[in-house]
Amino acid sequence: MATVTATADNMTRAAWAEEVRRLAKERDAVILAHNYQRPEIQDVADHTGDSLALSRLAASAEASTIVFCGVHFMAETAKILAPEKTVLIPDPAAGCSLADTITAEDVRSWRAEHPGAVVVAYVNTSAAVKAETDICCTSSNAADVIRSIPEDKEILFLPDQFLGAHVKRITGRDNIHVWMGECHVHAGIDGGTLRERAAAEPDAELYVHPECGCATSALYLVGSGTVPEERVKVLSTGGMLSAAENTTADKVLIATETGMLHQLRAANSTTTFEPVNPRAECHYMKMITADKLLASLRDGSGEIKVDEETSAKARRSVERMIAIGSPSRGGE
Repeated sequence: MATVTATADNMTRAAWAEEVRRLAKERDAVILAHNYQRPEIQDVADHTGDSLALSRLAASAEASTIVFCGVHFMAETAKILAPEKTVLIPDPAAGCSLADTITAEDVRSWRAEHPGAVVVAYVNTSAAVKAETDICCTSSNAADVIRSIPEDKEILFLPDQFLGAHVKRITGRDNIHVWMGECHVHAGIDGGTLRERAAAEPDAELYVHPECGCATSALYLVGSGTVPEERVKVLSTGGMLSAAENTTADKVLIATETGMLHQLRAANSTTTFEPVNPRAECHYMKMITADKLLASLRDGSGEIKVDEETSAKARRSVERMIAIGSPSRGGE
């Protein structure tokens, strides 16, 4: 008689979660989920957060296997920081439009055009790109990383143009060259939409991720007096979570990927959290499904490999960032 493989479709959610946890224990695995994952994935995970905080957890976890529910570069970063562990991603095809905007060859060519420049890479990059850079950063510590570099040094900042513009603005550095990459989801949260929502909700607070195309518009609303300064916060994902836990506002408008709303609503049930753009959904993040998580745990599928040379070079870039100061719980 043929064995019927358990799938999420033929199980209740509670039974699925119980089976996931049983398989994780059997495999000696810890499950990590990014803030943008599907709610059921976030709820079953041992830890939910931003990519770098989760990678740091991966490095310090006692478990021999890491199941990273996020996108490919995140699982790679976990493998870079924990090379001795087995790292699985439930769908290896879960990529990142921002990471895809630059290659290792692009970095080498750009560096050749600016000899002596310091190359700063956002963690939303592949292992191969990290290996070609001098230091990494997150959205929460990018300014501190920039300030750690001597002021007379040229800086090549990659790959996100909106985070790069934000860092230039708050550090006042005019010798930063910014790669013109973008996250397709955050770029789609535009200034016009933000201004319309702010006008329609005059008492709401605004939480804006610095990767968003509307970050400049948010600061313009403050500068023009349209929105009081105390109502607008440019924050990383973990920064949003901390702010949500402490806000007394009746409503907060969120400018980032919609998966973040699940964590915010769980953190504060008395405030209403709504997306600035309800269509801001990353299809790569949503490629990690209940069935794929189950299959990865059951079969050990989706193992991440990073060659030793690339891993060693990339690790130096990440560790230099960590040496400047630990990122907040909202690394990106």
